[in-house]
Amino acid sequence: MDSLRNTGALLGRIMLAFIFVMAGIQKISGPAATMHYMAGAGLPHSLVPELFVLSVIVELLGGLMLVFGWHAELAAFIMFLWLIPVTLAFHVATGQTIEWMKNLAIMGGLLMVAVYGPGGYSLSARSGRHAA
Repeated sequence: MDSLRNTGALLGRIMLAFIFVMAGIQKISGPAATMHYMAGAGLPHSLVPELFVLSVIVELLGGLMLVFGWHAELAAFIMFLWLIPVTLAFHVATGQTIEWMKNLAIMGGLLMVAVYGPGGYSLSARSGRHAA
């Protein structure tokens, strides 16, 4: 049963992280378009470059930390907190109901990782930092 749970946790982390890793790569490949979108959503123009960098770090680094299960609890909790203002600014304020509901579901998955950990098939478990 532990093997099934660990496999499920690994697959769940990969699926949860996929959207973040892909979004981070997309932002890196088109920074001007992303910053234009951010400014168009009402973010202060003076903060857009810093918020862009923060977004890339949270999405790409946090997503990879989830995939590999390295400090996954911390990464998941930071990503959960980060999604709160992102969801409010880009989806709730603009009336994108499906998008904010999707983010709500993702936030639930992130909380599950933050609370229960990455499972046994993870770098944290391998290093002995997290019990499987």
